[in-house]
Amino acid sequence: MILIVGLGNTGAEYKNTRHNIGFITVDRLSERYKLSWQHKSKFNADVAIGDCELGRVILCKPNTFMNLSAQAVQPIMSFYKIPLENIIVIHDDLDLSLAKIKYKIGGGAGGHNGLKSLDKTIGANYHRIRVGIGRPIDRRHDVADYVLGKLSNVEADEIAHKIELLADKLPLLCSGEIEKFKTQIG
Repeated sequence: MILIVGLGNTGAEYKNTRHNIGFITVDRLSERYKLSWQHKSKFNADVAIGDCELGRVILCKPNTFMNLSAQAVQPIMSFYKIPLENIIVIHDDLDLSLAKIKYKIGGGAGGHNGLKSLDKTIGANYHRIRVGIGRPIDRRHDVADYVLGKLSNVEADEIAHKIELLADKLPLLCSGEIEKFKTQIG
C-alpha cells in the first residue's frame, strides 16, 4: 500500500493558494484514478482509498494546519501498517521556480512547517515531491503572505500542466523506477 500525502491548509480561504499545491495535486490524482474523498476524523484527514495503476493507494489531505500535518499522517501509517518507504509527500517549495518539480528521499525541511512536523514525528526518509512556487519578485513582499496568496490564472495553468506530467509519471515512482521518474519529471 502506498500513502500519497498532499500538504496544505484546510478552509476556503486557503483554496488555490501556493501553500496548497499538495492538496491541488492529490485532488487531481483522485479525479484521475476515480477515488472518492471521505472525511476520516479518526485520522484528522480526508482520504481517498482504492486500487489503480499505482497499486493499492491512499490519498491524504490532512485536516490539521500545515504545521501539524503529522497528526494526520502518523495515525494512517499506524492503522494501515504503511512503512516510511511507501510514503510520498507532495508539497510546495519556495526555492524552486514556478511549476518546477524535484524529487528526493529524505533531507531537511528547508523551513517548511509541514515537513518539520512529519520529520519530527515519523522520520525524514520518505519520498518528497517538491513543486516550485518561486519567490516573490519584490523581495520586500512578506514571504508568508506570498505563500498563502492565491495563484494567478497564469500560475494555476502552468502548475496544472506540470501536475498532469507528474500524474503521468507517478507510476514509475510507485513501481520503484526512481531514476527514470526523476529524469522524466525534470
